[in-house]
Amino acid sequence: MSQNESASYLVTYDIADPRRLGRLFRFLKKQGVPVQYSVFLVQSSATNMGSLMVKIAKMIDANADDVRAYRLPENGWQVTLGASILPEGILPGQ
Repeated sequence: MSQNESASYLVTYDIADPRRLGRLFRFLKKQGVPVQYSVFLVQSSATNMGSLMVKIAKMIDANADDVRAYRLPENGWQVTLGASILPEGILPGQ
């Protein structure tokens, strides 16, 4: 995958302070779709994800908060049980 090809990423977080939590949540809602508490699905290139993580690093307290991003494989296995909050077709292969 090239640095400019779009891929799906999961961005997860655990933020200790309610103000930082709200700020990060509002920021990530502009970047992707919330799929569960503290988990967002983001469609982005690797280059843009790097920039996104730099912006997030400036918003958090590195000693108290935890933010992680994982690139999902293109043809990775997935199953959803229960009510999904994602609209139909948002993930590739749906």
